[in-house]
Amino acid sequence: MSKAFWIWLNPVLKKGYKSTLEIDDVPALSPEHRAEVLAEHFTQKWPKPEEKSKHPVVKTLFRCFWKQLAFISFLAILRLSVMYVGRCLYRSLSSFTSGDRSSPYKGYYLVLILLVAKFVEVLSSHQFNFNTQKLGMLIRSTLITCLYKKGLRLSGSSRQAHGVGQIVNYMAVDAQQLSDMMLYLSNLWLMPLQIGVALVILYQHLGVSTFAVLGGVALLTIFVLYGVRKHNRYQSNIMRNRDSRMKATNEVLNHMRVIKFQAWEEYFNNKIQSFREKEYQWLSKFMYHITANIIVLWSALPLLATIAFGCAILFGVPLTAGTVFTATSVLKMLQEPIRSFPQSMIAISQAVISFERLDNYLTSKELDDTSVEKVQDCGGDIAVEVQSGSFNWDDNSGKEIVKNLNFNIIKGELAAIVGTVGSGKSSLLAAILGEMNKLSGKIRVCGSTAYVAQTSWIQSGTVQENILFGLPMNEKRYKEAIRVCCLEKDLEMMEFGDQTEIGERGINLSGGQKQRIQLARAVYQDCDIYLLDDVFSAVDAHTGSDIFKECVRGILRDKTILLVTHQVDFLNNVDQILVMRDGMIVQSGKYNDLLKIGMDFKALVTAHEASMELVEVNSTSENIASPKLSSQRSSKFGEETGEANSQEKSELKKGSSRLVKDEVRATGKISLHAYKLYCTEAFGWKGVVAALAFNFAWQGFLMSNDYWLAYETSDKRSASFNPILFIEVYAAIAALSFVMVMIRGILFVVMGLKTAQNFFKQILHSILHAPMSFFDTTPSGRILTRTSTDQTNIDILIPFFLSLAVSAYTSLLTIIIITCQYAWPTTILLIPLGWLNIWYRGYYLSTSRELTRLDSITKAPVIHHFSESISGVMTIRPFGKQERFIHDNINRVNSNLRMDFHNNGCNEWLGFRLELIGCFILCTSVLFMISLPSSIIDPGNIGLSLSYGLSLNSVLYWAVYLSCFLENKMVSVERIKQFTVIPSEAEWKKNDTFPPPNWPIRGYIELKNLQVRYRPDTPLVLKGITLSIRGGEKIGVVGRTGGGKSTLIQVLFRLVEPSGGRIIIDDIDISALGLHDLRSRFGIIPQEPVLFEGTVRRNIDPTGMYSDDEIWKSLERCQLKDVVGEKPEKLDSAVVDNGENWSVGQRQLLCLGRVMLKRSRLLFMDEATASVDSYTDGVIQKIIRDDFKSCTIISIAHRIPTVMDCDRVLVIDAGMAKEFDRPSQLLDRPSLFGALVQEYANRASEL
Repeated sequence: MSKAFWIWLNPVLKKGYKSTLEIDDVPALSPEHRAEVLAEHFTQKWPKPEEKSKHPVVKTLFRCFWKQLAFISFLAILRLSVMYVGRCLYRSLSSFTSGDRSSPYKGYYLVLILLVAKFVEVLSSHQFNFNTQKLGMLIRSTLITCLYKKGLRLSGSSRQAHGVGQIVNYMAVDAQQLSDMMLYLSNLWLMPLQIGVALVILYQHLGVSTFAVLGGVALLTIFVLYGVRKHNRYQSNIMRNRDSRMKATNEVLNHMRVIKFQAWEEYFNNKIQSFREKEYQWLSKFMYHITANIIVLWSALPLLATIAFGCAILFGVPLTAGTVFTATSVLKMLQEPIRSFPQSMIAISQAVISFERLDNYLTSKELDDTSVEKVQDCGGDIAVEVQSGSFNWDDNSGKEIVKNLNFNIIKGELAAIVGTVGSGKSSLLAAILGEMNKLSGKIRVCGSTAYVAQTSWIQSGTVQENILFGLPMNEKRYKEAIRVCCLEKDLEMMEFGDQTEIGERGINLSGGQKQRIQLARAVYQDCDIYLLDDVFSAVDAHTGSDIFKECVRGILRDKTILLVTHQVDFLNNVDQILVMRDGMIVQSGKYNDLLKIGMDFKALVTAHEASMELVEVNSTSENIASPKLSSQRSSKFGEETGEANSQEKSELKKGSSRLVKDEVRATGKISLHAYKLYCTEAFGWKGVVAALAFNFAWQGFLMSNDYWLAYETSDKRSASFNPILFIEVYAAIAALSFVMVMIRGILFVVMGLKTAQNFFKQILHSILHAPMSFFDTTPSGRILTRTSTDQTNIDILIPFFLSLAVSAYTSLLTIIIITCQYAWPTTILLIPLGWLNIWYRGYYLSTSRELTRLDSITKAPVIHHFSESISGVMTIRPFGKQERFIHDNINRVNSNLRMDFHNNGCNEWLGFRLELIGCFILCTSVLFMISLPSSIIDPGNIGLSLSYGLSLNSVLYWAVYLSCFLENKMVSVERIKQFTVIPSEAEWKKNDTFPPPNWPIRGYIELKNLQVRYRPDTPLVLKGITLSIRGGEKIGVVGRTGGGKSTLIQVLFRLVEPSGGRIIIDDIDISALGLHDLRSRFGIIPQEPVLFEGTVRRNIDPTGMYSDDEIWKSLERCQLKDVVGEKPEKLDSAVVDNGENWSVGQRQLLCLGRVMLKRSRLLFMDEATASVDSYTDGVIQKIIRDDFKSCTIISIAHRIPTVMDCDRVLVIDAGMAKEFDRPSQLLDRPSLFGALVQEYANRASEL
C-alpha cells in the first residue's frame, strides 16, 4: 500500500511544508539504489573482449536493467487496456439518457465500471511514470560513477583527445540525456498499439471511413519520421558547439588572472560569443523545427475529424451525437501518442548520439598497468631499474619521446635529473610512474611512490586536508612534514592556520606555498620512492636550501629520491646525476666524474658558475654582518588574489576559515519577479499580451468546432441536417484554428530564443567584468553549471514547457466552461475540486521546489570534483589514491541522487492524488447527468460534456504537472540572474581619461604610501610603500616567499585596488584610467606559465595583431625557433588543454615570446625563468637586457644572479620596502640583501 500510493513520502512532504527542507532532512537511498552497487553491477555485465560488441554501453545497460524494463512495459500495457473503457461507454451512456433504460440499475453499473477503469488507469500511469524516472535516475548514477572510474584510468593521449571540459560534459549532459530518454522509450512500441486499438473502436462506429483516418495517421507519422533525421542533425550540432563553448569557458575560468593581466577579456569574449553564435544558429533551427512539428500535430485532430466525418457522409454512415463524440474522443486519444511521438523520437535520437559518445569514451585506451612492474617489499638493493626503455605520450604514434633509457637507482639513493628545457626530464619521471605509453624495454619499481608535479595540483579544501590526502591524522608526522617544508610561518600568518580554506586550484596561495604544500603532502604519505619535479623553482634561495637540508637530505634521507632540478648548487650533494638531451640520458655518474668528462654537464655547470661569479665577487668583497630578513611571511592567503564580497556571500567573516562559502540558494516560492523577468525580457508586456491573445483565439476556434458538432448532431436538427454545410463550416473553423496555432507557436519561439540570447550575453558580460576576488571565492563548477545546465534550460526547456503550460491551462478553462454550461449541477463540484488542487499544489510545491534547488546544489560538487580529479590524475595515480577519490565521487553522486529520487516520488504523489480527485468528480457529474430528468439536462449535450469531462482529470494533472515542472526549471532563471549582478571591477575604458597613444613613454613609476589589503577585515599586505623608479631602470625585487612581491605587481595592474596611497606612472595617476587602457600598455610574464588550447600562433599572438615574420623573430629571441621549426605544422603546431604537450620550461619561454612581441615600455617579470636551466636563463637575461634596453623592468626573482646586474634592488619584507638601492651599495653595508646573497653564495658549500 505504502509503495503503491506513495504514502512513504508523507513525512518528507510534511517536513517540507512546515519548514524549509535541508539536505539532512531527505532520507538516504535504499542499498540497491546506491551508486557503488550499480556501478559494480555495470562493470560485471560489461561485454567481454571476445564478444566484439559495437555498442557496449547500451548492451550493458540492458543486461543490468532488463527486469525493470519488463515491469515498466507491463504497467504501460495495463494502462493502455483500461484507457479506452471510458470512450467505449459513450454510446451506452448517451443512449441510456436518451431513454433506453432497459434496467433501472444500468446507469449505476456504467458509472461503477467508469470509476474502476479510471482508478486503474490513474494508478498504472503514475506507477509507470515513477518507475520510468527511477530507472532513468539509476542509469544516470551508474554512468556517472563508471565515467569517473574511467577518467582515473585514461592514458595521457586519451585524456588529451577528450579534454577535461568534454569529459565533464559526458557526465553532465550525456548521462542526463540517457536518463531522460527512459520516459519516452516505451512510446516507440506503444504508439502503434494505441493507434491500432483506436482504429478498431473507430471502425465499429464509422465503418469504412476509418481507413481514411488511417491514411491521415500514416502521413503524419511519415512527416514526424522525416523530421527526426533533421532533428538529429540539429541536435548533434548544438551539442558539438555547446561542447566548444564550454571548453572555452572552462579555459577562461581557469586562467582568468592571466587574461586580466594581458587585458584579453574582449578577445575571449568574442571567442566564446562566436561559439555561442554557431550554437544559437543551430538552436534556432532546432526550435523552429520543433514548433513546426507541434503546429502540425496540434492541428491534426480537427483535420482527421474533418476527413473522418466527410468520408462517413460520403459512405452514408449515420452521424448521431453518440457516434460523433465517441469518434472525436477516440481521435483526441490518438492525439496523445502522435503528439508525444516526435518528443520520443527526439529523446531517442539524442540518446543515440550520447550512446555513441559514451561508447567512444568508455572504450578509450587506458594506461597499461603492466608497463611498469611495481613490486612492494622486494629484496635486493635496486629501487628503480630501467632497461632499454623507450616511451611516448601518443598511443597511436611510434615516435619516441624518451628513448634508450638504461639506468638503476639504488635504494636510499638521491639521484638528480638535469638537462636543458624540453630535454625530457619530466617525461622520464612520467615513464617511471607508468604514465607514458611504453614502446619497448623493461621498468621495475620497488616500493610505494610519491610524486610532486612541476605544476602544482591543489584540491579545494583546507590546508590540512591537502596535506593529509586521505590518511588519518598522526600529529607528530604532520608537524614534522610542515616543519621540513618550511610551512610553519605561512600557517602562523594565515588567520585560521592549517584550517584555512584553499580556493579552487590553490588560487589564493603563492606559487611557493602551493609547491611546499604539495611537498608536505608527499612527505606525510611516507612512501619508499619520491619523484620530485623541479620543486625548488617556485621558492627563494633560503627556503630552497632549508628544504634541501631538512626535507630532501633530512626527513627523506633514507628514501629513494629522483629529483629533477635546475639548481646546480645541490648537485654536489647527490649520489647520482643523470644528464638528459633530446629524450636520452647522455651522461650519468657523480658530480666530479661528470665534470672531468665535460660535454653537456660541463656546459650546465659553466653557465651556472658564470652567473655565480657576479654574486661571489660582491659577497666576498666585504663580509659584513648583515641583518636577517624577518622570516615572518605575510600570508599569501589572498596575496595573489583578494577575496572581496561576491555573489555567493563569500565574505570571510571573523571566526570562519572558509574562503569558498556554501552556495546561496533562494528559498520559498519562485518569485513572480523571476517569471516577469523571463517573459518580458524579449518584447516587454506587449509580447506577453500578443502570445496570450493568439493562444485564446486558437482555443476558441477549437471549442467552436465542438459546439458546431453538438448543434448539428442533436436530435432537434436530425430532420434538417445538411451534410455539405456541416463539413464546410467544420473545415473552415479547423483552418482558422491552424492559422492561430501557427502564429502562437512562432511567437513563443521568437520570444524564447531572444530571451535565451539576452540572458547568455548578460551572464558572460558579468563574469568577464567580475573582479579577481569573485573567482577566488567561487568554484568554477558553480559558474559552469550556470553556463551549461541552466543555460540549456533557458535555451530549450523553459520556452517549450511554458508554451505547453499555457496551452494546458487554456484547455482546462474550456473544459470547465463546457462542463458548467451543459451539466450545470456539476459546477457545485468545481469549487471543492479547485480548492483541493490549489491546496495540494501548494503543499507539494513547498517540498518539490526545495528538492529541485537542493538537486542543483548537490549537482555542482559532483561536476567540480569530477573536473578537479581529471585535472589531478597525474598526482592521484602515483599515490595510489584512486579508491579514495572514487569513494568521494560516489558519496557526492548518492547525495545528488537522493534529491532526484524524492523529487520524482513527490511528482507522482501529487499526480496520483489530483487525478484520483478528478475521477471521483467526473463520476459524480456523470451520476448527476443520468439521474436528473432530461428537462434539466439536454441528452444531446451529454456527449459534448462527456467528451470534455473524460479528459478533465488528465488535463488537470497535466496542467498542474507542467506548471510545477516549469516552476522547478525557473530556478535556472533565478540562478543565472544571480550571476548577472556580480559587483563589477572598474571600467575597461574611460573616454574622458584616455592615456596618450604612446603612454608610458619614459616608464617613470612613483609609489606614494601604497597600502593594500585584500578584504576590509584583513590586515594590510603592503604597508605603506613609498619609492620612485626612474624610466629605463631595471629593478630586481627580492624577499622571502609570501612577503608581498607578487601583490606589488597585482596592484600595479589593479587586479587588486589599493586601499591607500597613490601610484603615478609618467605623471598619470593609474586609478583614473580604464583597466584595459592601463593593462594593455604593460608587458608581464606571470609566475605560472599559462598556454591556451589552440596553436603556437594563437598563444603568442591571441589577438592576431602581428605578422608571421614578427612571430618567428620573437620565437628566435626566446630560444624556441628550433623547437617550433622542427614541428611539421610550424606556427600552427597544436597546443592542447593547459599546454600539456609542452614542457613547463617551454611554456615559460612561450610566455616570454608574447611579451617580446608586445614591446611595452614597462615590463613586469614574476619568476619569469624559474623553470629553466641556468644556461637558458643566462641567454634570456641577455636578450632581455638587449631587447628592452630602454624599458623599465621590474623583475621578481628567487635566483640571486638574475638580479645582480639590475640597476637597483628592492627588498620587500613582511609587506614593507626595507631596502632600495644599487646592489653594490647594499653589499657594502650590513643589509638584508647582503644576507640573501651570502646565503645563496654559501649554500653550495653549506649543503
